[in-house]
Amino acid sequence: MITLDDILAARTRIAPFVRRTPILPARQMRDGRGIDGRVTLKLEHLQVAGSFKARGAMNRIKTLPAEKLARGLVTASGGNHGLAIARSAHVAGIPAQIFLPSNVAPDKVAKLKGWNATVEIVGSVWDEANDAALAFASRTDATYVHPFSDPVVVSGQGTLGLEILDDLPDMDAILVAIGGGGLITGLSAAVKAVRPSVKVIGIEPVGSPTLRASLDAGHVVTLDRIHTRVPTMACRRTDEALFEAVRHTIDDIVLVTDEEMQEAARWLWFEFGIAADLSGAASIAALRSGKVVSGAYGQVCALICGAGTDGMA
Repeated sequence: MITLDDILAARTRIAPFVRRTPILPARQMRDGRGIDGRVTLKLEHLQVAGSFKARGAMNRIKTLPAEKLARGLVTASGGNHGLAIARSAHVAGIPAQIFLPSNVAPDKVAKLKGWNATVEIVGSVWDEANDAALAFASRTDATYVHPFSDPVVVSGQGTLGLEILDDLPDMDAILVAIGGGGLITGLSAAVKAVRPSVKVIGIEPVGSPTLRASLDAGHVVTLDRIHTRVPTMACRRTDEALFEAVRHTIDDIVLVTDEEMQEAARWLWFEFGIAADLSGAASIAALRSGKVVSGAYGQVCALICGAGTDGMA
């Protein structure tokens, strides 16, 4: 789907428009259950617009011809991709239309409006909001930007993998939340091309095991239903090309409950003052629940991929 050259080109292309986010060793904690001295947090929730999605969104708009940009952007999102598109559209001086499912976190809706995006709530899951976004694009000729089924977007997300390797050269494993699968596909492509010994471990909700079910079946499957309340990690079906790429580059996928992500988000706030959304807390949920034992891997990078207040509810 993408190559290391694609990701390197994306890194150069988007560098002036995104942040190099910091790392933080997980130390000096009151309650260190599941977290030992070999865990380092990658604070991607401090990225512009609040998540890694800014990387892929900016890479996409920087590769669009002027005539397509002029028509404005449209997408469907659980929240974070929509924010990234809204912010990228703001930078480009063009309109953005964002379709969201009804379970989107209210703080993300408020931020979208702060970026001057037009927001419409459609359906209860991302797939339904996406149908509305595609219909809008067909009706208006706006440029649709898919959150994960787009090699240019995935290449942008892959730049995060390069950044982690630069900052943590002794890393043995990286824990990555999964929604549609674009982040883990891009990140693992970068990491495995540069340092194939590094393990890439995905985390999905018990209520939306999209990639886990597909890997178990050996082909892409469509989930019968989604019963997670984490909109940024809810997707009934991943992309065929994306699945073919990622099945060869990730080492495992573990499943965590919504409650485990909630506890992890509250823990991040108490221990570090980090306001992570539930997807942003997924890596910590995997560690604190024992689904991933950090000592089994050595030096572990826990990716805090998105900001938000839904974890505090």
